[in-house]
Amino acid sequence: MSVWHGSSHKKKLSGGRKRIKRKKRRFERGSFPAETTLGERKIKIARRRGGNPKIRAFSELQVCVSNPATGKTEKLEIMRVIRNPANVDYDRRGVITKGTIIDTKLGHARVTSRPGQHGLINAILVSKERKG
Repeated sequence: MSVWHGSSHKKKLSGGRKRIKRKKRRFERGSFPAETTLGERKIKIARRRGGNPKIRAFSELQVCVSNPATGKTEKLEIMRVIRNPANVDYDRRGVITKGTIIDTKLGHARVTSRPGQHGLINAILVSKERKG
């Protein structure tokens, strides 16, 4: 079953059933989340509304980390996923979404991009000292 963003499933204000007036439209369909994990780079390019491509990252090993103190950006390897505040289940499974705290060679970094939407991982350094 696919994700659908239509509104004909709702009830009337009186609590009665709404009769379906038309079929589902292609522009109302959605997609399942990519749920990016740590692993060898695996992406998929999907055609979206207006013929625009969307690059979905399913697994990734590298991250572009920006250091606000120096203003420099480096491409580093992701050591491990530390914490994902978006979802407790994602935290346990190590899924990378926007806001996830990851461990790199320079230290802990917070993901600022949306890997399931942008197809890459950008992060900003949050602490210099590496624990572990």
